[in-house]
Amino acid sequence: MGSVRIAVLAAVAAGAITSGAASAADYSCPPPQQYGPPPPPHCVTPPPPPMPVIEEFGGWYIRGDIGMTNQAVGELFQANFPTTPGLVVLDKNFESGLLFGVGLGYKWNNWLRFDVTGEYRGETGFHGLDIWDDGTPRFNSYTAKKSEWLFLANIYADLGTWSGFTPFVGAGLGFSRIGIHSLRDLGTDGVNVTLGTAGSAYTWNFAYALHAGVAWELTKNTTLEFAYRYTYLGDGISGSIRAFDGSSVISGLEFRDIDSHDLKLAFRYSFASGHNYQVPEILMRRF
Repeated sequence: MGSVRIAVLAAVAAGAITSGAASAADYSCPPPQQYGPPPPPHCVTPPPPPMPVIEEFGGWYIRGDIGMTNQAVGELFQANFPTTPGLVVLDKNFESGLLFGVGLGYKWNNWLRFDVTGEYRGETGFHGLDIWDDGTPRFNSYTAKKSEWLFLANIYADLGTWSGFTPFVGAGLGFSRIGIHSLRDLGTDGVNVTLGTAGSAYTWNFAYALHAGVAWELTKNTTLEFAYRYTYLGDGISGSIRAFDGSSVISGLEFRDIDSHDLKLAFRYSFASGHNYQVPEILMRRF
């Protein structure tokens, strides 16, 4: 009987040892081999996690602008106007003109960008007419030409992109240099026709602008922009007005509160790649 118990215990022990060895064999991985059967599924090394994608928004850009101006003047003023009884200004209009500009900007992220621009606003014609009656009906008819330089620092908010189109709004502050030249003042004193002329004069002014428009992404680096801009340019003044016969000289004609409603077409080129990129694997291993 004792020998039977010993045999049973030996068999149980042998089974336990065999089971443990088999279990260990199930979880151990054979050394890698160039040839032979594939390793068990639990021995296959899982692929590394995908590298994160970072979208690149920022970058420098240059721009070129071309457009049309639609200008107006708030008030005409000359030193003799306040003492002229019953003076009425009937006409004070500028013609439309062309504008040309260039700029350098930086796109901070996907919704905020800045740029500085310099712009030449081409020569436009002016015509004005005033009348008064101090017992004798009189009038003055004015013609002149105007051009200016405009320098602005601008900030824009891009309002999201749909199918490559991005609406935006913005504002700008800066300076204008207004030139008034070729002024002619044709009038009558009720009996005689008089003519006055004035030389060129230039004034610097504080200027500001409000922008609204839509940009169309042609490629990752090029964008076409169509925009409306309200621009306040400040005041201009002509040179002193001289009678054609030299009989009198009076102060220049002032053009106060000149502003403009501009339509512009712009082309922007970005130096940033504009593409998504991945962090190199060697950098990922450091984190």
